[in-house]
Amino acid sequence: MNEQIAQRLAALGLELPQLAAPRHQYVQATSAGELWFFSGKTPLVAGTVQYPGRLGELTVEQGRQAARIAAVNLLAAIETELGLENVARVLKVTGFVASADGFVQQPEVINAASELLAEVLGDAGRHARSAIGVAWLPGNAAVEIEAVVHGAAMETA
Repeated sequence: MNEQIAQRLAALGLELPQLAAPRHQYVQATSAGELWFFSGKTPLVAGTVQYPGRLGELTVEQGRQAARIAAVNLLAAIETELGLENVARVLKVTGFVASADGFVQQPEVINAASELLAEVLGDAGRHARSAIGVAWLPGNAAVEIEAVVHGAAMETA
């Protein structure tokens, strides 16, 4: 990780976690040339879902905190698989929000993840985005985010 990104993380009081290997049949990321597709991240901290439940039962602020934690986990996956310094641009973020009937503030919730990506990566973190309400998410997580990133091509041996 380059010094500028490390300084931004430190200024935000953030440390990237060591992510556990996926428990099911998928990988953290795949690449096709310079396009990287990152699997969805939820607000897990030390193996425990933070802010479980659905928005509308949880507050918007709790949902924003969940989205921010999920974004930290996404940044950790990007650092592990690609290296944050190799991100040319986050192209697209899709945010899923577990939503109770009538909850329609999904964009406000997912915006916390978008804000964090821009704070850490600068202009390279600004992206296109979808914020989608769903009935439930894995592990009763309130939020899940995934991303497509333009970065360095994966070297082959």
